[in-house]
Amino acid sequence: MDAKGHAALVTGGGSGLGAATARRLAQAGAKVAVLDINLDGAKSVAAEIGGLAVACDVADAASAEAAVATARQAHGAARVLINCAGIGPAARIVGREGPMPLQDFSRVININLIGSFNLMRLAATDMSKLEPLADGERGLIVSTASVAAYDGQIGQAAYAASKGGIVALTLPAARELARFGIRVNAIAPGIFGTPMLLGMPQNVQDSLAASIPFPSRFGTAEEYAKLVMHMLDNVMLNGEVVRLDGAIRMPPK
Repeated sequence: MDAKGHAALVTGGGSGLGAATARRLAQAGAKVAVLDINLDGAKSVAAEIGGLAVACDVADAASAEAAVATARQAHGAARVLINCAGIGPAARIVGREGPMPLQDFSRVININLIGSFNLMRLAATDMSKLEPLADGERGLIVSTASVAAYDGQIGQAAYAASKGGIVALTLPAARELARFGIRVNAIAPGIFGTPMLLGMPQNVQDSLAASIPFPSRFGTAEEYAKLVMHMLDNVMLNGEVVRLDGAIRMPPK
């Protein structure tokens, strides 16, 4: 699919992977709605790319429905959804103060997994009503998993479970939505240069980077965005989760 002239939704678009993806989509000529719970961040990115900033709590049905409706009114129904909204707190199942609070586990699942499904269900409904493109395609959905889905470390039970759910969701969603010409993929990043990682002491950053076989450095948000654009262009990529990780396999801790 050529993004030019088509509407796109990017959750978590106010920073990091989402912001880089919103920029690349806008450069390709898409009409981008930047969805983020941090409206100031969304406004900053939207102003930069000539897009639309929309406040959205992906884990809340009403908030997501309102955000998609606002974007639809401005740009028309989206043919592209990129799910980048997510959180990654670390906590042990049994910590020094006892069991992990259940609400902490639920919060990660609600934002990362249920939030991705929430936008998927809404965007796919709109996509299914669009006229097909020349090759029969109506839309593309890309969600963000993680290598933690496969190599979850100690302290990542909630995060790994949420990202494992995205991996497991991808194929059945692709199979179900194939009749509409809607493709569903996911990207599983490894260690990427997020603000949290880049705020760590330099020796910690160097140690983490050295653990990546090649290239021995953090991934960049732009590299994530480039893979999104390839998925957009390559119509045969469907039902697939692609690790973007420099061949890293995470140790237990």
